[in-house]
Order: sequence, then C-alpha cells, then structure tokens
Amino acid sequence: MRYNTQAESSEQTTLFVAEQTTKPKPASVPIYRVSLVREGKMPTYESRIRSSATASAILQEYLADTDREHFVILMLDQKNQVIGIHTVSIGSLTASVVHPRETFKAAILANAAAIICGHQHLSGDCQPSREDRSITQRLKEAGALLGINLLDHVIVGGEGRYFSFADENLL
Repeated sequence: MRYNTQAESSEQTTLFVAEQTTKPKPASVPIYRVSLVREGKMPTYESRIRSSATASAILQEYLADTDREHFVILMLDQKNQVIGIHTVSIGSLTASVVHPRETFKAAILANAAAIICGHQHLSGDCQPSREDRSITQRLKEAGALLGINLLDHVIVGGEGRYFSFADENLL
C-alpha cells in the first residue's frame, strides 16, 4: 500500500520551486592594500652594523625615553645598512609579547635581507630570561624559513650595558 503519494510529490514540487525562486545574496570579498609607512627619522652616527656595539648604540638611542619594555627590530639590507627600525611590541614594565608573524611583517615589506632584534630591560640587568632565549630561537627558525637572517638579539640595559646573543654564541 502506498500512503500519501500525492502529498509527497506536491511537497517536493513546492520545495524545488522555492529553491529556484530565491536569489542568493551576493557575497563580498574585501580588497586590501599593504603598505609600509615611514613615520620619521632618527639621527645616528653609524648606519652600518659592524658589531653588536653598533647595534646596541642605535637601540639605546631609540629606546632611551621609554617607560615600558619595547621589542624592536633593526631591518638591514644585504650590506648590513640599517634601512629601518620597527617597534614590534610594547609591553608592560617587565614583559612584551612577541610573535614571529608580527616580527617579520615589516621586514618583509621593507625587503630586508636580515634583522637584529632588540629590547630593553628597564631594571638595567641585561641577562636574558628564559623567555628571551625561547623567542630568539623561534625567530631564528622563522627567519631561516623566510630567508631573512636573524643576525643578533641585543638586550640593552642602563649605562651603556648590553647583552648580545651573537657575541655569546647563542644563535
């Protein structure tokens, strides 16, 4: 026995008609333009990085009047000339959140061949923390994948003191 054969076929017809008459809403896809904007310039005595001392001097000048921890990168061309400085993260008094994605974003846009990372320890103690060592290793690995070398990670403290990961063979 067949029950409701007539009803099923009319319901199906109604469903197909409803599907055919409703127009899909047009979807929109955002269009982006990515650009690197120069915010200013900083005078420096030497723009070519020849040692960790040169990088430290530039970083200390850039970070001189900050009241919180800043994580920055020096973006370098293939001759180790500084082509820009970028503040990746501004943290609290004792910490700054850093991720490779944000660290290399400006370096990619600036066509940097290499970077030097740097941040200050407001306490004046330049010794790297466990987190400093960990992020340095992650940035080295990410840079190797991207073809942008991490040459050094410099931690600056007070009175011209600094710690260089490259000088201590920790890279």
